[in-house]
This record gives sequence, structure tokens and C-alpha cells, in this order.
Amino acid sequence: MAGHDSKVAIFAALAGNFLIAITKFGASAFTGSSAMFSEGVHSMVDTGNQGLLLLGLHRAKKPANEKFPFGHGNEIYFWSFIVAILVFALGSGISIYEGVHHLLHPVEVTNVLVNYVVLSAAIVFEGIVWFIALRAFNRQRGKRSYIEAVSKAKDPTLFVVLFEDSAALVGLFIALVGTALGQATGWLWVDGMSSILIGCVLAATALWLAKETMGLLIGEAGTSETVHGIRRLTSSYPQVIRVNEVLTSHFGPTALLVNLSVEFRDDLETGEIEETIARIDLSLKQQFAEINRVFIEAETAVLKSA
Repeated sequence: MAGHDSKVAIFAALAGNFLIAITKFGASAFTGSSAMFSEGVHSMVDTGNQGLLLLGLHRAKKPANEKFPFGHGNEIYFWSFIVAILVFALGSGISIYEGVHHLLHPVEVTNVLVNYVVLSAAIVFEGIVWFIALRAFNRQRGKRSYIEAVSKAKDPTLFVVLFEDSAALVGLFIALVGTALGQATGWLWVDGMSSILIGCVLAATALWLAKETMGLLIGEAGTSETVHGIRRLTSSYPQVIRVNEVLTSHFGPTALLVNLSVEFRDDLETGEIEETIARIDLSLKQQFAEINRVFIEAETAVLKSA
């Protein structure tokens, strides 16, 4: 269900942002508005980003092989990180550049009514896309707070889309207020300043996205609930005296590697230990859908002394 939700949100955002970008660029060419041009760049960058997320989802499904024994699940983390970089470098960088250029060389915005129509329509369409992403994210987060859900999420695609759409809505309102203020006061610098503010919003969004995806990219552990559940389930076996280390690492949203150091009873035969390990392996995979590899290091007092 999570994968389906991600794709629906991404496709909706891709279609919406592409149509909005074309409309914004047309309005910018017609009116000469720097803020509208920045918004067009923003929407076009978002469109490309959604394409990269879809590419990541597709490549993450490639099966494991000799070169990549744990599969390609990390690709979704890589492309999500690339998206954050593009938001910062292209979206934020071009918007701030355009804003500074228009501050130094202000140009009067003409046919302001076109900007109002385009921005209002964009807010409506972007709001619909944002609502689709928010609804999908809410199903994924469950009872967690939004901040906790983002920090513990192992599938970054949904919160990347939600962050981008939220930044897009904020940028649209900035452009709308800037257009109205410039028209009311006649201050030509307002348009350039609006573009700079939009760039700052994008920069903040990009840095947050980069922070949240970086941990996943370098091998983030499973959630504390999952780790505690692994320890609790393994300890429930009567053949187990103690669970020492529980080491986990995500190789994709649904690919969790588990390494356990388990101390077994000293009176167990080798065959009994092997059978218990097999049962623990199966139980863990059945209870936690994200676990796909389990390695258990068996320890007993006899083995330790040897």
C-alpha cells in the first residue's frame, strides 16, 4: 500500500507541476515578472524531481545479484538525495539569482491581472496535489507526529513530495503577495525581493530534505520499535538465554538487514541450535515485513570458552 500511495502522489505531482510550470512561464513572458519566472523554474524543477523519484522507485525493484547481494533498494535513497540537491542548486539558486538581477535592474510588471489569474489557479491545482500527498503521508505516519514520522520514515518519496508541494504553496503565496504589494505601492524592487524569498524557501526545504535522506543513504538502522520487537521476539524462545547485539541497517524501504548475537542454553545440541535459528529467522520475517535478511551469531558458554 505504501508503494502504491507513493506512486499516486508522485504522478499527481508530476502532472500538476508540469502544467503549472508551462502556465507560469507563459505568464512571466507576458508580464515580465521575476517572481513568476522563479515560480516557473520551481515548478519545472519539481517536475524533473518527480521523474527522478519514479526512476528511483523503478530501479529499487531490481533483484539482488552477485555485485549487489542486498539488492538495489538504496537507489530510492540516492535519487531522493539528488532531488534535494537539485531543489537547492536549480530551484533556489536560479530564483535568488533572478531576484538579485531584478533588484539591480528593476523592470515594471505589466498586465498584472494575468499574474493574479495564473497564481490563483496554480494555488488551487497545487493545493489539490498537496492534499493527495498529505493524505498518503498521513496513512503512512499512523499515530506519529509529523516531525517524528519524517525522522523515522524509511520510504522518503512521500515526504519529499509533501515537502516540495508545501514549499510550492508557500512560494505561490509569496509571489501573490509580492504582486499585490508591488501593484499597490509601485515599488519595482518588490518583485525581485519576492523571487529571493521564494529562493530562500526552496533552500530551506532542500537542506531539510538532504538531512533526512542522508541518514537513509549511508545505512540508517531500523526504527526503535522494530529493534525492540526483534529483541523481544528472539528472547521469547526458551532456548535463548540472552540477546546481546541487535544490529540493523536499511537497504531500501522494505529491505532491512538484521544481525543478531544470541546466547543459547549450554545444554543444547548443535542441531537444536540450528533449528532454533531457523525458527527465529522465519518468525522475524513473518512479523516484520521490512526484514528480508537475518544473520544470527550463536553463542554459548561452551563456544565462548573455545
